[in-house]
Amino acid sequence: MRAALPDGRELRHAPLHERHQHPRASERDVWRGNGTLKIAPTGRPWSVWLFWDDHWHHLCWYVNLEDVHVRDDAGIVTRDHELDVVIRADGSTKIKDEDELDAAVAAGRFTAADAASFHHHARDILGIARARGAPFDDDWPLWRPDPGWPLPQLPVSAWQNRQSANQDARTVRGAHRR
Repeated sequence: MRAALPDGRELRHAPLHERHQHPRASERDVWRGNGTLKIAPTGRPWSVWLFWDDHWHHLCWYVNLEDVHVRDDAGIVTRDHELDVVIRADGSTKIKDEDELDAAVAAGRFTAADAASFHHHARDILGIARARGAPFDDDWPLWRPDPGWPLPQLPVSAWQNRQSANQDARTVRGAHRR
């Protein structure tokens, strides 16, 4: 599942100054790219995505700042905070998408106080990473999936419920455009 525009397009297809003026929908999607492991520490307003190349060389920890994850009957619910942190395998770091957070604040999606809190969380993450605290220690880059694991499937009922709600929203919005 990924966030999308109501017509199914990826959010990044909308110009930055318009991106947060459009409603959001959930779309079923297939991951493209190399191996990735997503870790959502309990109670933390972020998740960590570990990226590897095709030969399992660890590339980076990509930290997505977001609401604390909450489980519901359809899966996990969270909301992206726009700001991200990249911690490369060599230890270099980068805070990214500050322009996207600024655009979200300008559009009223977040307040200036929210943005300040997100920046505070990014600084906390950098501190944990510098101290090599979990999950930024040496263990997770060595993780490998069990080759016997089947490819997980999204539960049909969860997907159908979200897909139906998205389709209903598109139909209503489409009727208003005509």
